[in-house]
Amino acid sequence: MPAELVESSVHLWWIAALPLAGAVVNGLLGRRLPPTVVTWIGCGAAGAAFAVALRTAWRFLQLDAKTPLVENYFVWIESGSLTAYFGFFYDHLTLIMTLVVTGVGFLIHIYSAGYMAGDAGTYRFFAYLNLFLSSMLTLVMANNYLLMFVGWEGVGLCSYLLIGFYFLKKSAGDAGKKAFIVNRIGDF
Repeated sequence: MPAELVESSVHLWWIAALPLAGAVVNGLLGRRLPPTVVTWIGCGAAGAAFAVALRTAWRFLQLDAKTPLVENYFVWIESGSLTAYFGFFYDHLTLIMTLVVTGVGFLIHIYSAGYMAGDAGTYRFFAYLNLFLSSMLTLVMANNYLLMFVGWEGVGLCSYLLIGFYFLKKSAGDAGKKAFIVNRIGDF
């Protein structure tokens, strides 16, 4: 590990894991849960991620750290001299981005609770929205380009799923495909 990085015990993984947990619960169990519970799980996961991001920002600023924090959880890929960790990186820019992503994401979840009221696919929508938030946080906090790419592709996938949410309508399906193709061209 480079000397300019400081090992962290802040547990950055909670910030991305909470919305991911909301996506998993709503995706697997949401069909059997009442829509109110699905909404609470989705909004609660986003709100909890925002709260953890606030706490993390506060702790980071208290450290008066001039160097970024890094948390490596495990070796993801190791081949010859290449070692890619699954881990997160946190500096002042990451602090701002995690607060913006989780704060705005939480507000979007709250707005969506009213917007999706009465819709039969509410559980899918909140699963996709939580997965989008988790992917965006992975993209923002990744400590290497490989993990950043996973977050980037997750955001692209979730964009496709959310844009084409009402896939039975031809216009929504076409818009989802268009977004997917444009994202692939942009990625290239």
